[in-house]
Amino acid sequence: MNLPVTYEPRLYDGSKKPFIVLEGVSGIGKSTLARLLAHRLRATSLHTLPKPHNDWSKPVNNRLASLPQVAFYLSGLMHASDCVRKSRVAGPVIADRYQASVIACHATVRGIPIKHVRQIAEPFLSYLVQPTVTFYLRCSEETLRARMSTKGDLKQDDTELFSVPGRLRQLLFNFETVAADDPSAVWVDTEGKTPDQLVHEIAQTLERTRA
Repeated sequence: MNLPVTYEPRLYDGSKKPFIVLEGVSGIGKSTLARLLAHRLRATSLHTLPKPHNDWSKPVNNRLASLPQVAFYLSGLMHASDCVRKSRVAGPVIADRYQASVIACHATVRGIPIKHVRQIAEPFLSYLVQPTVTFYLRCSEETLRARMSTKGDLKQDDTELFSVPGRLRQLLFNFETVAADDPSAVWVDTEGKTPDQLVHEIAQTLERTRA
């Protein structure tokens, strides 16, 4: 979509470093890996949705209907993309969640087919910085439950993964659907691996993509 100049994303001078995204369900280890990768790669890390949007997500989820809710998340996603543009001038950027989470999670929680969410999001997706690589993390349900039990900041969405019948299965399916159309997608099996081992595996994959 060709945007009027007023709405075009701001451009920053300088070289563009890798933009790496970590995707997957809550509790799978994205935040831990983002922190370790940022340290290893001397990268900036951010969470989608970044501030100020993340402070507003709870009332938005509780009070807004489907269309204004997805509009809010698309606004936060575009703001995250602007943050990536600015930080990428200085070095690599690691994002804990990005485009895939906005689409897959909204479709799951609202019981909407992925194609309908994409239809709403499509006019805005050209605004986004495209990832160099998007790592989709997966593990067994048993392992996910164990990891979730040690998570210190449990939110309603986290607990509903297991308390709402079919929620986890549908979310996993939606992530697979989004990843199937994502040219940057790389699946990473986290089962039986430590965070350090996963960081090493991801770093090796990044080296191969640069070769």
